[in-house]
Amino acid sequence: MDSKKIKPKFIKKTNPRVGLIVLATDVMIEKDFLKVFSGVSADLFVNRITNYNPVTAENLKKMTNNITSVTDNILPGEKIDCVVYGCTSGTIVSGYDSIKKKINIAKPDALVTAPSTAALNALKKKNIKKISIVTPYIKSVNDDVVNFFKNNNFEITSNTYFDIESDVDIGKVDQDQLFEILSKIDHKDAEALFVSCTSLPVLNIIEKLEKKLNMTVLSSNQALIWETLENINKNNSIKGYGSLFS
Repeated sequence: MDSKKIKPKFIKKTNPRVGLIVLATDVMIEKDFLKVFSGVSADLFVNRITNYNPVTAENLKKMTNNITSVTDNILPGEKIDCVVYGCTSGTIVSGYDSIKKKINIAKPDALVTAPSTAALNALKKKNIKKISIVTPYIKSVNDDVVNFFKNNNFEITSNTYFDIESDVDIGKVDQDQLFEILSKIDHKDAEALFVSCTSLPVLNIIEKLEKKLNMTVLSSNQALIWETLENINKNNSIKGYGSLFS
């Protein structure tokens, strides 16, 4: 038998490429991205980063030591258009500029999206200044989130937190109960509700919450997906995930 050599044709142009860095124990963010990206002409590539419980400022900072290597292992040597760091409290505690710098060591040309700054940009897009904040974190990390928005000139009208220590347990929060909790919190002086944490199951209940509360509702994953799509110029046909996309 003779073997025959055939020269293949290689594609010259690819869809926009998004690299998503997910906490090792996060059960929600990847599902949320895949759900929205299923109708988008873009390619999503995921890698996971080791995280540490309990969720404290010290452990969130410790996690960032691996960002460059985790980023480098998303299509090594290939271009990524946008790299997404999937941790709200981690970005707030460590600082967006520090996260971006570590990502750009591995992918120097990539735009970098993070939940905290995506939420800021989403609030600015909606011209919102007064917000109610809900987090699943322990008190000290919850306070870091509240102070982050205060320091960026937002008025916090109310704040509720769950005091959950482990990211694993955050991912186990019941979606139906979460809807009831978020529906009953006093948001009367707020222009928007922001629900922090990529592990919480918020995306699928945002539209229902907005109708119930008659106000804008933002979540970490929703804002993150919105800004990612903005960065790759694909944010023009998303429906079903809140007024942010309108």
